[in-house]
Formats: sequence, C-alpha cells, structure tokens
Amino acid sequence: MRIDKVLSNLGYGSRKDVKKLLKDGAVKVNNVIVKDAKQHVDPEKDTVTLNGEEIQYREFIYLMMNKPPGVISATEDNRDETVIDLLGVEDLVFEPFPVGRLDKDTEGLLLITNDGQLSHRLLSPKKHVPKTYFAVIDGEVTEEDIEAFRSGVTLDDGYETKPGELVILKSGLTSDIELTITEGKFHQVKRMFQAVGKRVIYLKRLSMGPLKLDETLELGEYRELTDEELEMLTTYEV
Repeated sequence: MRIDKVLSNLGYGSRKDVKKLLKDGAVKVNNVIVKDAKQHVDPEKDTVTLNGEEIQYREFIYLMMNKPPGVISATEDNRDETVIDLLGVEDLVFEPFPVGRLDKDTEGLLLITNDGQLSHRLLSPKKHVPKTYFAVIDGEVTEEDIEAFRSGVTLDDGYETKPGELVILKSGLTSDIELTITEGKFHQVKRMFQAVGKRVIYLKRLSMGPLKLDETLELGEYRELTDEELEMLTTYEV
C-alpha cells in the first residue's frame, strides 16, 4: 500500500498534509527516511514511524453508537443529518458505514464499520441474528399478543414474520415491552404491532447478536468496540 494512503487512513491528515510530513522527513520506514508519497509499504511487515513514534496500521474500524432520533442510518443524504455526519475526522478516513438501518425516529445500538464481511454476516437473512428492542406501546399489550408474536404475524403487505419473542415489562394504557426478532424488514417492529392493532410510540434497539448497547453512551455518542466485544462479534454463531 502507498505510504501516503497508509498515513491518511490512520487519520494523520489529508493526502496533502501527509505529503508535507513526508517532505519534512518526519516519516521513516524500517528506520530509513521516506519522502516519496508513492512508495509502497507492507503495513503488516514494515516498521513505520512518524516523528520517532511507531504507528500501528489497521484496516478496519468498529464503532458502537447510541443513535439519536432525527438522524438517519445512511452514509449520506441530501436532506437529513446522517449517523456518519456525527463521526470525527479521524474515523471518517476509514469510510465506515452503518450496519443495517434504524428508522429515523428510532434510538439505540448501531454498529458502524468498514468491514463489509462482518456487516454481511450480521445482516444476512440466512444467519437469523437476533435483535432486541425496547418499545413503549400505545395500548395494553396482552398475553394474546405474546402468542401472536410467537407464531409470527402477517404484516400489511401479506408477509408472515418469523416468530418474535415478546416480553411485557409493564402493561396499561401504555405498555413497556422488549421484543427480540431475527429479521430486519422495513419498519418491522412498528408493523408487527400494527398487525395486532397497536402503535409504537417509542423505540430503542438494545442489542444485536452478542453486542449490547453501552448505556453510558449519551444519544449521539459513540466509541470503539472493546477487544472482547469485537471477539464476540467475529466468532458469533446463532
């Protein structure tokens, strides 16, 4: 990989900034000053230092965000702010994307990465990766609803959902529930409740496979996954 790409990928500035660092003699590869931006290096084998400090190259970035409402799960949009707009420059250089979508008004756990393989594995319908949501429902959620969700409900377009595990936390004029599903159809949680004559008034994703939302993250905040979280995700089998 070209040395300027390695450095810009790691957040050491734009290609122009990196060229200046090279020109100033700040970069060494295997203890030899490198000034040519086009020089190729093997990040796995070569030792690259910047101002005497060894830099660790990495190809992928893995971020957990507590997605706020009003922001869309996309890399770019002409009208609305996206989750990528909330990232710092040092993370944007990796060109990450959200893994799956949360509705504009839905909050909670969103994984953002540039690892296409992991994203595909988590989103593939064949993998049946469970996702758990907390929701506030307008209306009383009953045992009948639990049974209906357990059997799978028919959505407005005729699609029959796979079984969902519904847990009632509080039932009344409004009800608090947790729902675990293994699919990701458009507006699925809202449409499942529509199918039993009820309306979702608040929705938050709590987990995706083994990855659970870090409740210390404020809305709009994000952090890198820990080594343990990444290990759990990459080795996860349903």
